[in-house]
Amino acid sequence: MTQSVVIQVGQCGNQIGCCFWDLALREHAAVNQKGIYDEALSSFFRNVDARVVGDGGSISKGKISSLKARAVLIDMEEGVVNEILQGPLRDVFDSKQLITNVSGSGNNWAVGHKVFGSAYQEQILEKLRKSAEHCDCLQCFFIIHSMGGGTGSGLGTFLLKVLEDEFPEVYRFVTSVYPSSEDDVITSPYNSILAMKELSEHADCVLPIDNQSLFDIISKIDLMVNSGKLGAAVKPRSLVTASAEALRKRHKKPFDAMNNIVANVLLSLTSSARFEGSLNMDLNEISMNLVPFPQLHYLVSSLTPLYTLADVNIPPRRLDQMFSDAFSKDHQLIRANPRHSLYLACALMVRGDVQISDLRRNIERLKPSLQFVSWNQEGWKTSLCSVPPVGHSHSLLALANNTCVKPTFLELRERFTRLYKKKAHLHHYLQVDGMEEGCFTEAVSSLSALIEEYDRLDATKGMPVQNLPRLSIAV
Repeated sequence: MTQSVVIQVGQCGNQIGCCFWDLALREHAAVNQKGIYDEALSSFFRNVDARVVGDGGSISKGKISSLKARAVLIDMEEGVVNEILQGPLRDVFDSKQLITNVSGSGNNWAVGHKVFGSAYQEQILEKLRKSAEHCDCLQCFFIIHSMGGGTGSGLGTFLLKVLEDEFPEVYRFVTSVYPSSEDDVITSPYNSILAMKELSEHADCVLPIDNQSLFDIISKIDLMVNSGKLGAAVKPRSLVTASAEALRKRHKKPFDAMNNIVANVLLSLTSSARFEGSLNMDLNEISMNLVPFPQLHYLVSSLTPLYTLADVNIPPRRLDQMFSDAFSKDHQLIRANPRHSLYLACALMVRGDVQISDLRRNIERLKPSLQFVSWNQEGWKTSLCSVPPVGHSHSLLALANNTCVKPTFLELRERFTRLYKKKAHLHHYLQVDGMEEGCFTEAVSSLSALIEEYDRLDATKGMPVQNLPRLSIAV
């Protein structure tokens, strides 16, 4: 059994991380009712003997003593991390695995990357090595951060290079929350473009998630609940959309529900590594099968269903609807329509009471309406995990390497150009040691090169599929 370490960076990264650990504990508690420390738990948690002073003795089997998350928490402001340490999850985090400051990065990528990166590199490395030492077989680092702020974008992407140098064999999966066009951080286009260059060069897979899409999804669920169209079919305590009572409070604080959706993407992504199933998919298989070219590693995610249906026995129509929804623009976690764009590859990660025949039937049903590149017409990767999310009978996470991600990058470049043409706010960056205007031009050139790659692929859309001659075998 392999292990993964979660690195949550900045305010957004730590808030999503907090939701992730809360849901992960509830998910394992629903399955592991005897309180035994098993392989499934070991993928994200250590079992520590609290009576041992110092580093705490790890217990590899038997009863759960004290669970500690395989996590490193980093923020250059201490507010969110302190909130976590005073909350119900305080005992899950090892106090030696936290790095905080008080000044913050001031929404400035250069401060996060250049200043705090240099200042905290050794400390970060020490925490990462310690986390790795506690793993029998470390397979993946999950980095959770936002692109718009200073710490998440700057220090979050600084980390990637550190991980690549120190742990070159360990996969780097990054969940990046992109700012919406109504973002209140004026410098977010600068921060996002500078971070994008690092993501393209040093990540293995990136799951871009758009704040506006999350907000739209939550608003849609609210509308359905409040209109009474779903009646009693919606469970208000669904883990996918909300923590307890968040449905009632969501109009006041929608971020909890938005963060929970992202946390559930990570839970579904790792479900095959943690639980039994008739078709397992390892994390290395995602990268191997979905990333045909090194820099085109941006995977568009969609999660269905987004609310819990009350009945457990699913009529086929409803199950088929779940597959259809995964390819509709309303369920994508960035503003995109994959049906109108070109697929390089697609993974379907199904959880719950679903048969392989259901999976195959739906792929055959959907294939005619989806455009795949001519050289990868059968570019599907599938997994079936028998354990569904808590409160669900089944769920589906779709990961698509699809050119529909391009408009997000185009909009980002446009917003960057508007600011950069006026040289607005540039002095805040250039006064940081090691930061030059060349950093901006290199970053926007890197993004433009990425967009051109997607353009080249889009130009092949609709090209006839070549039926290559097969080898004839002499008998």
